[in-house]
Amino acid sequence: MRNVTLVEGAGFPAWRKCRILNAWVDDLTVEQVVDRLEEGILWTLNPDHLYHLQRNEDFLNAYRQAAIVSSDSKYVYWGLKFLGRRIQSKASGSDIVPAYWRRHAQNPDVRIFLLGAKPGIAEQARQRINGIAGREVVVGAHGPSMNFVGDPAESADAIRMINDCEATCLIVGLGAPKQEVWIARHRHLMPTVKVYMGVGATIDYEADAVKRAPRWMTQNGLEWVYRMVTEPRRYWRRYFRQLEFLWLVLLDRIGLYRPPSNLGETLVVTNEAKAA
Repeated sequence: MRNVTLVEGAGFPAWRKCRILNAWVDDLTVEQVVDRLEEGILWTLNPDHLYHLQRNEDFLNAYRQAAIVSSDSKYVYWGLKFLGRRIQSKASGSDIVPAYWRRHAQNPDVRIFLLGAKPGIAEQARQRINGIAGREVVVGAHGPSMNFVGDPAESADAIRMINDCEATCLIVGLGAPKQEVWIARHRHLMPTVKVYMGVGATIDYEADAVKRAPRWMTQNGLEWVYRMVTEPRRYWRRYFRQLEFLWLVLLDRIGLYRPPSNLGETLVVTNEAKAA
């Protein structure tokens, strides 16, 4: 089983992709991710994603479509270090999104649509971002219902809104694996969108509706403690699953991890890659 590949991107030096279980993580900082986000899908990997990647074929297939996969968790970062495949840094969606819109604040060719969070929150995030940017860099926002993913009519309405805005970047915050599967299934219906991001709770953060953990906690891998204390009902199952993540990484370290046979082999590496 390959552990590291080199990826060549147009206009950029080759960079490393490192395997953790049945996923590949791009060895890129936040700024390097933003540099390369001209088209394609960005997923932000964390232990909860890895839990679902062992079980959910649709989620796995969505991950195969990613142009970039960043480490959204210190635990993924530390897991790769433990496996001898260290990457430069954690690059979470909640850091990538503001870096992206700030980079393109005065770029009229970039038009962002926010899809996700509770009703009203995405619009609140749109107004806050545009107020800071000084222009309408976020051209639309929609907070769907709880039934959104399973409701074809509501999905069609959202796609119509995105297309009417001629958005070039779609930022989706529905939670995993819903957001990734929805993007993978519907991206062909949004011809103006070049960049897709699945970013969980980031829209809430951009709206200032939910406070992020203090930076000292995020830097030391303690953001989960903050989330468990502030939103226990939302996160307790997710962080319980991290026990499986730790066990599987240990198996990977001693060469005993095998991808689930019913879901296929390790994830296909996107872009032009060669084994290292």
